[in-house]
Amino acid sequence: MARTAGGRGGTEVPAWVEPMLAKPDGGRLREGPEWAYEYKLDGYRACMRISPAGTTVLTSRNGIDFTAEFAGLGGVLAEALEGRAAVLDGEIVVYNEAGEIDFGALQERRGRFQTHSTSRRGGPFDDVPVRYLAFDLLQLGTEKLLNEPYDERRLLLTGLPMPDPYRISTVRGFTFTELAADRRTPAHLLEHVVSSGHEGLVAKHRTSVYSPGRRSDAWLKHPLTRTTEVVICGYRPGQGRITGRMGGLLLGAHDPGTGDLVYIGDVGTGFSEAERSRLQTRLDALARRSHPFAVTPPREDTVRAHWVDPVLVGEVEYRHFTRGAGRLRHTAWRGLRQDKEPREVLKPRQPGPRGAEPARIATEAPGTEAPVRLGPKITVQAGERRLTLSNLDKVLYPDGFTKGEVINYYSRIAPVLLPHLSGRPITFIRFPDGVEGEQFFEKNVPHGAPAWLPTVRLARSGSRGSGEAITYALLDELGALVWAANLAALELHIPQWTVDADGARRPPDRLVFDLDPGPGTSIVHCCRVAERLHDALTADGLTPFAKTSGSKGMQLYCAVSTDDPAAPSAYAKKLAQRLARETPDDVTAVMAKAQRTGRVFIDWSQNNPAKTTVAPYSLRGRDHPTVSTPVTWEEVRSCRRPAQLVFTADDVLDRVGEQGDLLAGLDTARAELP
Repeated sequence: MARTAGGRGGTEVPAWVEPMLAKPDGGRLREGPEWAYEYKLDGYRACMRISPAGTTVLTSRNGIDFTAEFAGLGGVLAEALEGRAAVLDGEIVVYNEAGEIDFGALQERRGRFQTHSTSRRGGPFDDVPVRYLAFDLLQLGTEKLLNEPYDERRLLLTGLPMPDPYRISTVRGFTFTELAADRRTPAHLLEHVVSSGHEGLVAKHRTSVYSPGRRSDAWLKHPLTRTTEVVICGYRPGQGRITGRMGGLLLGAHDPGTGDLVYIGDVGTGFSEAERSRLQTRLDALARRSHPFAVTPPREDTVRAHWVDPVLVGEVEYRHFTRGAGRLRHTAWRGLRQDKEPREVLKPRQPGPRGAEPARIATEAPGTEAPVRLGPKITVQAGERRLTLSNLDKVLYPDGFTKGEVINYYSRIAPVLLPHLSGRPITFIRFPDGVEGEQFFEKNVPHGAPAWLPTVRLARSGSRGSGEAITYALLDELGALVWAANLAALELHIPQWTVDADGARRPPDRLVFDLDPGPGTSIVHCCRVAERLHDALTADGLTPFAKTSGSKGMQLYCAVSTDDPAAPSAYAKKLAQRLARETPDDVTAVMAKAQRTGRVFIDWSQNNPAKTTVAPYSLRGRDHPTVSTPVTWEEVRSCRRPAQLVFTADDVLDRVGEQGDLLAGLDTARAELP
């Protein structure tokens, strides 16, 4: 394939290699240890060929010379190759200010290059820097790598120094095995792809060779598609075999902030012959002389356009909605929507830092309806309550997890979470500026709480004055949970007792042991202590259940019956002290931090009626959206690495979908406190 004179010192550029292509996967993302995954990119496919002397040539997938157009990529790898020739396969992309690949910006740059290249080469597009993302290595030195397996080519590619990551870097790749080791699945990866604004994934067989010019089953593309309603505002006449009929529709939608009808692109595929004819008949009856948009669309998009009254609503599939210009990309027609009015059609939300879709909150939450968007706010129906939510794109976790995703998590986990909150006064830990900002405990219901929110007014433990009373929220329904999440109340803490219908405090109904790993220990050490506690508790006739704290430690629960509010704390303290006496080097029952190094602290004090413990399924305010997660005793006994018992919001939703609520049997296992 190459005509290089040698590994070092030659001047000739290796020959172009026609790119290998991926087949559609039919909507089923392949899984198994034989597969690896890469981001599907939205740019210009390009072969980068580098001579031993450093001369660089860029060639498009159909043989067009890109070298002059993307001159800034020339020579970027020459020094790192140390006199070796190389051929890379990859994609030329442009990033927008949100850190997302923006094909529209790349196209605009190309248009300016083509317009001005003869007189102002380089000048009109220097403000749009490009980046080459390499995903394959086809030659290194004199060695042709086409017949080497994907894993070997990938290893050599990732071993190449990338001296200027702003101009060239390697596409991130993941193997199925690596994902599994991190307790992830390809579905988790796909969710990340959705939130980060990528086009999809490409699954590549790890033993596959590179087959130039072939569309192979060894590479399977899994593009993401979304659907949206559109207003039909015009059409382009068909040509060739569809002359005399509609060729493609020109689409509009309403800006949610201003209400204006705006142009959002076109659709020319997905029509049957019969549907084109039916649509043409309806479009002829709606003809008008001028476009219906508040702002005139770009002329290049509307050449030969025939305009119609904007009264028909349709639905299209699309892969991306571009930032800035606001255009649908990779569209396909799905059909007319007789159940929608044009005024209801809003343009898709442009992706934010993670591309979170507010609609996901409503469409995936039990008992909710589609949202109504009010500029930066939306309203949703959560169970019986209609709520206004705001700032959904606000990032609350350093990894980019947004407030919208927090609300989505609490909405979806509500069926198993709410029973554990029912009747228990809630203490919130709020993070209005995210987990890296200021946090504060909130016991009293904040001003502006909805009138329908149930509350209970209780005296502080040990206080004698009525001025010390606290008005707590009770989260007994989906609407209340969504309301709290909208306040950035990430953590929910509850006591080991409930209140009755009259607001009176009942005796404790749960016994809790909080296992806190001291310096030099981890949740693995907590698991060993938990096993010992399990044996002691079952010997006393109790049934213990385990959950992670969502932070470093874990908790054990038993459902108990007692009339003495002080009895659970006394029993827990006695048992904790017994384990500490038996293994003083491993366990402490003393709260002093000086006693905790190298030991697990059994915190028995959370049974005090004045204390609270993080609720099952509550998020935690840590670097990642980890969750206090119920676990099986088999998981406790087999834990040998801390990562085995770390679960994020997505993990927990998957676990509940597969296993249900592992604490569901807690209250039915109630026994008298010894």
